[in-house]
Amino acid sequence: MTKSNLKQLIDAYGLLKAELAELNLKEKALKEALADLSAGSYEGEQFRLSIAESERETLDMAAVREHLSRQFIAAHTNVTPVRTLRVVARSGKHLAA
Repeated sequence: MTKSNLKQLIDAYGLLKAELAELNLKEKALKEALADLSAGSYEGEQFRLSIAESERETLDMAAVREHLSRQFIAAHTNVTPVRTLRVVARSGKHLAA
């Protein structure tokens, strides 16, 4: 991969992430506008909206850790490799580089 190609890929990735962030804000605003609707189905011109309500159970890990030993937690902890790509806009002082 050439340096020029790498720069293009990084910039394309950064632009896409910025677009996704903007779309996520729009999605959040639309969800908030629909927040008062009760459970059920609603028809648009092109799409149908279904709202379901349920309960979700979550485990309070802080409380669990207080009652379990470090050895027990370590013995039952799964470790998996994670790769993270993070992209941020370059500031003016770094553009000359």
